[in-house]
Amino acid sequence: MQKGSALIRLHLHLLSDSTGETLEAIAKAGLAQFERVETIKHFWPMVRSEGHLHRVVAEIVQRPGLVIYTLVDPKIRHALEEACRKHSLPAVAALDPVFDGLSRLLGQNVNVRPGRQHVLDAAYFARVDAIQYTIAHDDGVGAEEWDEADVVLAGVSRSSKTPTSIYLANRGYKVANIPLVVESPPPPILYELTRPLIVGLTTTPDRLIQIRRNRLLSLNQTGETPYIDQEAVAAELAFARRIFADKGWPVIDVSRRSIEETAAAIINLITERRDRTEGLEP
Repeated sequence: MQKGSALIRLHLHLLSDSTGETLEAIAKAGLAQFERVETIKHFWPMVRSEGHLHRVVAEIVQRPGLVIYTLVDPKIRHALEEACRKHSLPAVAALDPVFDGLSRLLGQNVNVRPGRQHVLDAAYFARVDAIQYTIAHDDGVGAEEWDEADVVLAGVSRSSKTPTSIYLANRGYKVANIPLVVESPPPPILYELTRPLIVGLTTTPDRLIQIRRNRLLSLNQTGETPYIDQEAVAAELAFARRIFADKGWPVIDVSRRSIEETAAAIINLITERRDRTEGLEP
């Protein structure tokens, strides 16, 4: 698509026999490569019967667009493909190239078991445990259990600590996050932690003020306060940076990073730390 062209409106139907998380990630990655597209996503999860499929197709026909699907049951998949042909709906089987490549390499046929990737195995329960821990240790809560964390995030208010923590928890990491406030320094136990990786999150004063202003507006609060004062915010950030430098913690500037990018950088730090530790072992 050429820059400057008209905005294209697209209905995107994501149809899955499981939760649809995989499809959502694929769609997001694909759409990131195109400009000036207004996407209206429609999620159709847990489609495991022809009756359910017929109801979904009726809805899709009312808002035609691209259908991306992951259906492993041959009967339901065939019914969808026939319906798409009948109504001239473009359709893409998102995981077919992956399944085909693995099948050829491994010499095995694909197991026809909808939602197999979401089996309640040990990894699933570990992720649930990580989410529960992270929610219970948000915003400086539960200091006596911080040493159980995989990661501790420290930073001033509105520096993306909570959303980054939740994202990492969904990846299976136990995360605690601690606000750094000039008037109320964190408890000494923070500086005594040995097990977790402690990461400082920082940003620019202008970016932080913008985020805080939006937060106040969402709460119907107006007027100038130290929370959004340029000098006060700069002092807060300087206070946090002094702590980071004094303790030698790795620091990530989140000013131009998405939550996913920040989390990816933290995961890389975790991996590097683990590799260094394992390399020192006999």
